[in-house]
Amino acid sequence: MASDIRTSELKNPVDVAEYLFRRLHEVGVRAVHGVPGDYNLVALDYIPKVGLNWVGNVNELNAGYAADGYARVKGISAVVTTFGVGELSLLNAIAGGYSEYVPIVHIVGTPSTLSQRDGMLLHHTLGNGNFRVFADMSKDISCATARLNDPHEAATLIDYAIRECWVQSRPIYITLPTDMVQKKVEGERLNLPIDLKYPPNDTEKEDYVVDVVLKYLRAAKNPIILVDACAQRHRVLDEVHELIEKSNLPTFVAPMGKGAVNETLPNYGGVYAGDGSNQGVRECVESSDLILSIGAIKSDFNTAGFTYRISQLSTIDFHSTYIRVKYSEYPDVRMAGVLKKIVANMGKLNIQPGPKASNEIAHEDRGMSNNEAITHAWLWPRIGQWLKEDDIVITETGTANFGIWETKFPRGVLALSQVLWGSIGYSVGACQGAALAARETGRRRTILFVGDGSFELTAQEVSTMIRQGLNPIIFVICNSGYTIERYIHGMDATYNDIQQWRYKDLVPAFGGSDENSKTYQVQTKQEAEDLFTNPDFAAAKVLQLVELYMPKEDAPKALKMTAEASARTNAKQ
Repeated sequence: MASDIRTSELKNPVDVAEYLFRRLHEVGVRAVHGVPGDYNLVALDYIPKVGLNWVGNVNELNAGYAADGYARVKGISAVVTTFGVGELSLLNAIAGGYSEYVPIVHIVGTPSTLSQRDGMLLHHTLGNGNFRVFADMSKDISCATARLNDPHEAATLIDYAIRECWVQSRPIYITLPTDMVQKKVEGERLNLPIDLKYPPNDTEKEDYVVDVVLKYLRAAKNPIILVDACAQRHRVLDEVHELIEKSNLPTFVAPMGKGAVNETLPNYGGVYAGDGSNQGVRECVESSDLILSIGAIKSDFNTAGFTYRISQLSTIDFHSTYIRVKYSEYPDVRMAGVLKKIVANMGKLNIQPGPKASNEIAHEDRGMSNNEAITHAWLWPRIGQWLKEDDIVITETGTANFGIWETKFPRGVLALSQVLWGSIGYSVGACQGAALAARETGRRRTILFVGDGSFELTAQEVSTMIRQGLNPIIFVICNSGYTIERYIHGMDATYNDIQQWRYKDLVPAFGGSDENSKTYQVQTKQEAEDLFTNPDFAAAKVLQLVELYMPKEDAPKALKMTAEASARTNAKQ
């Protein structure tokens, strides 16, 4: 009876599930990834009612990778799993999102609050009456959790969690018990959008930090800009580009920041990754007397095995929650406001010209005769010549992640990779999510480069791409196994070998037809060149999968150096 009285007092009663999915639609989500299960089925009925599309993935891990890729294109994503077995299958992907600052809303359909209270012996449980154990597992890889056990507080918890997901740019965890799905909340709240604005800096503190930064910037003899992933994740690329264009300072990106900067700008110099950089980039960055480091994540693979040679005494770090000027840290000062004021007040700066990035293939790597094998030294600059504006490029952990450093992008290219978390197989799921988001946003092509070993982990997601009518270009780099592991340890060890598949035959096996897909096999530079110059292939009107064969022991220089450093770190006693 109390519940009826409560509902009668609502001005506009709305079911909890409808409220949740309408809030997701409000913040830009248009497709929901996941796998159905009996604890989430009724909730899934609400997805089409609010204008969302259900994707339907082949497993939860792939759904998480896809949600990650979708969020990196659209800004936020959502994935639905079922209690226990479903949500645990997703955790690897969610941990990757947490590690790499990707905003994913994870919704878990759970047993009813009554069943949980009584500790019933239900399927998908550990059989011990503990219904919180899985939520506890997710707690440390979520920036907020919302257990929707009470309709009185459900709407407030939903709004809070989605805001934290957006502002902190990390996953959140929401549980939706079966008996809460159709409980009523106040729908009038939906007339007021969730406030997604970042909290402003304290003006006095911000102005002080700006003055300190400007003092060192104006005094510097050869300052440079180094942009990394958190500039993208925390949405300051407009401010960053204004700084780059108005200062005209030599500008570089870290590997995780690849694609954050317009690489057609005349002051763009390439990728800096310590010893993994080309000589001109390394000399310019490491000789600079002031580095404006924006959104840095100084992990091992992002620094080519911690080989940065940059002193903190010549570095100013800009982050989402603090600014560090040399060794002085200023907490609770967001970089967006500081960057805006620096641009407005910096005046004339000392500029030393830096190197120019290009897609020129080295003379010794240009040969096409005698059925020459495709090499990384030839492939990645050639890819740069073939790419188009606004393409989305996804690279897998391994040769592709390191090879793409040598590719200069056209304007507007968005790069997706998982350099820090590095879960092999990630890129295939991410490609599905990114391609779906690309279709929603009207971007150009979605292009995936994935090694054969990684592809075998998550190849089923090609099925979802076909089901959803997506048209990515998938390059499967066929080099007989786990190349990066070979360079870390065990070049000829059998554990780094894989069973060779007929990869292009998977497309028809997953339901592809001549009307919605094409497959190719290229084994020489000339065959690859013919493909890159094929206008039908470049048009990407259907899903296309390319078996691209490369020598087993060939790898980008940066991968070799990083693998050696990783092996040394692993061997330390």
